[in-house]
Amino acid sequence: MKALVRDATPADAAAIADIYNPYVTGSSATFDTRPVDAEERLEWLAGHDVRHPVLVAESDGMMIGWGSLTRWASRPAWHRTVEVSIYVDPSRRREGVGTALMEALLDRACEAGHHTVIGQIVADNESSIAVAERTGFERVGVLREVGDKFGRYLDLVLVQRILP
Repeated sequence: MKALVRDATPADAAAIADIYNPYVTGSSATFDTRPVDAEERLEWLAGHDVRHPVLVAESDGMMIGWGSLTRWASRPAWHRTVEVSIYVDPSRRREGVGTALMEALLDRACEAGHHTVIGQIVADNESSIAVAERTGFERVGVLREVGDKFGRYLDLVLVQRILP
C-alpha cells in the first residue's frame, strides 16, 4: 500500500467523520451509537495536540484512514499512557492502511515520551486485533459484556504495548 501518512488538519474534519460514521452505524468497532458531523470532528481535532496527534492516511489525494492518540485517563499519573484508535475506509481495508497508521502513531508516541499505548478492541474485531498484535501489542485482558450495541452485549479486548 502506498499511502501518505500526515498530521490531520481542520480541513480533514468532514472526511474523518465520513470514514468514522459507517463504523458507528454498521459495526461494533466503536461503542458510539450516533453518527458525528464535521463540526463535532473539528471540535474533537481541536482537543488534540502534539503529544496526542491525529494522523490521516491518503492515497491519490483521497483520505483512506485516520488514527489518533488520546489521553488514557485524566489523573496526573496517567500522563505517559495513551489510547490508540484507528479507522480505515471500509473499501480500503486489508491494504495495510491500519498497519501504516499504527506504526506512525507508535513513532509519534515514542517521540512524545509516552511509555504505554493501550487499545480497546471489540472482541469480534479479529482484523484489528491482528493489526495490534502484528505491531507489538499484547492482549492483557478482556472486559466482559461492557458494550451494549445492536441489541447484544459486547466484550472488549484490552491490548497494550510498552514503548522502548
